Amino acid sequence: MANTYSQIYIQIVFAVKGRQNLIAKENREELHKFITGIVTNREQKLLAIFAMPDHVHILVGLKPSISISDLVRDIKAGSSKFINDSKWINGKFNWQEGFGAFSYSKSNLDNVVKYILNQEVRHQKKTFKNEYLDFLEKFEIEYDSKYLFDWVE
Repeated sequence: MANTYSQIYIQIVFAVKGRQNLIAKENREELHKFITGIVTNREQKLLAIFAMPDHVHILVGLKPSISISDLVRDIKAGSSKFINDSKWINGKFNWQEGFGAFSYSKSNLDNVVKYILNQEVRHQKKTFKNEYLDFLEKFEIEYDSKYLFDWVE
C-alpha cells in the first residue's frame, strides 16, 4: 500500500489444545524457525518467539496489510500441519481455539522481548493461567471466563 506508514507491535499468545505439554524442548528451535517462516512469508516482522510445552508467545511488527486474526490463523494452521507431518506426538496435534493479542509501543519492545525469551524461568514461579489472566487485567480487557482457554490445574 503506497503512502501507508505504521508502527504496530503485537504480542500474540496461544495454547496447545487441552493445554497439554506437547511441544518438546528438543523440537522448540525447529518450531520457532517454522513459525518465523510463516510470519516472514506473510510479509510481517517476527521480533521474538518462545514456545513453552503448552503455549507460545510471539512478538510481531505488524503491517496493516494483514489482520491479526488472519496472521494467527496462518501460524496455527501451518504449524499444526508441520507438527503433525513431523510426527512429534502420537495422535493429532492442534492449537486451542482463540488467542490473546496485546499491543505495545516501540519504547517497550526491549522489555517485551526479554519477557518472551525468559518464559522458562518465569513459569517456574507463575502458571500460564495466572500469566494470561494478568495480561487481561493489565490491558483492561473484559472477558467471560467460559471463553478462556481450557486450563489444566
